[in-house]
Order: sequence, then structure tokens, then C-alpha cells
Amino acid sequence: MTVERVDVGGGLHLSRRVRASRGRTGAPPVVLLPGTGMTARDWDHVAADLAADRTTHAVDLRGHGGSDRPGVYSIAPMADDVAGLLDVLGEPVVDLVGHSLGGLVACRVAAQRPGTVRRLVVEDVGVPHRRTPAPLARPVGELPFDWAVVEQVRPEVDDPDPGWPDLVRRLAAPTLVVGGGPTSHVPQEHVRELSDTLPDARLVTIDAGHLVHATEPERFTAAVRAFLDA
Repeated sequence: MTVERVDVGGGLHLSRRVRASRGRTGAPPVVLLPGTGMTARDWDHVAADLAADRTTHAVDLRGHGGSDRPGVYSIAPMADDVAGLLDVLGEPVVDLVGHSLGGLVACRVAAQRPGTVRRLVVEDVGVPHRRTPAPLARPVGELPFDWAVVEQVRPEVDDPDPGWPDLVRRLAAPTLVVGGGPTSHVPQEHVRELSDTLPDARLVTIDAGHLVHATEPERFTAAVRAFLDA
């Protein structure tokens, strides 16, 4: 496993953890995007499993981990960053996996690069709906990310762009939607709505709460592998 920082455009650098495929060649690489406050390390178990037969790139979104902290945070520029990373990779196609905020970013990337994203996996993500903002309280101590990410992105999630349903309808990549079940704080009816709105989607529910890949890594990875290999 190697850790690299990549210029993805405009002088902004993203950090990624790369695991080369240990087995068969020819499978598209997998790009893994974590949620708010999480880093590429959050994918270590899943990435190590998938790297048995495909190269994995676990990414720190801007403001997180070893990536740059420009002080300006929004879903759209985060998607632009990841699209820039895909340009650097130079692969004809990739499979894209995103959790929570990373899932919303992944949807935008798939909309921007329909010819590059072969298959899409979104973990416990629903169609964004307006919601009552919750109080923000910064945790005490050092954080592995810039707290300004929460301050700037949370309002965007609380009062989302009304164009999200149209964007979802335009996604061409076959998509696996993984719901966390009734113990997740994400309304599962919104997760089902995402699956129903996508042109080509299948829904799998793993009753593990919001952190499906961390709580049930084997079940999550088995579902992802079956989907990517289908």
C-alpha cells in the first residue's frame, strides 16, 4: 500500500491510499470516497479485501486527512477534485464507491463523467431533502479534518439544491444503493427514493446503521464485490 498526494487541478492536492491488485488483471480500479470527518483510512478493511483482484484508490476529500485544506468546501468542488483525480489516473473506466457525503460527491462525479464511471455504489445515501438544522458543536481536541467542512457543507445538506432529483435521473451508471436499515439516522425512505429514481439501480439493506462498511465490513464487501463482478 502506498500513500500519494496528487495535484488534481488548480494546485489542489488530494491524498490517496493505493493498493495494487494482488490477483487478476483487467478489472477496473475502484475509487473509494469517505463521509464527512472520515479519511481514506476508514476504507482500509474494504480496500484490502477488494485489492485481492482490483487496484483500489481510497481518497481523502478536500479538507480531510492528508489532502489540502483550502478553507472553501462544498459538494460541487469536491466532485471537481475527484474528477481531476480520475484524469490523473488516466483509466478508461473506474468503479466509484461513496459513503454519506462521499456518496453525494460520487453521484456528482458520475453525472459529470458518465463515460468514465462504469459502476457506482452509494452507501446509506438518500435523495437530499430539506431538514431542520441540528446544532453544530465542534468536538474537543485535534480532528483529522477541517471543522469548516462541517460548517460549510452541513447547510448545503440541510437545505439542498432542488436539482438533486434531476441529477439522479441522469446517472447512467448501474448503481448499487446500500441502506443502513432502521438504526441509521438517514431516513431509509429517502434511500429507497434514491434507488427508485435512478435509471438502473438495485437496493440492498444491511441493518448496520449509517456506518455499514465499518460495522459489517464482510457483508458490505460481499455485496459490493457481487455487484462489481456481475
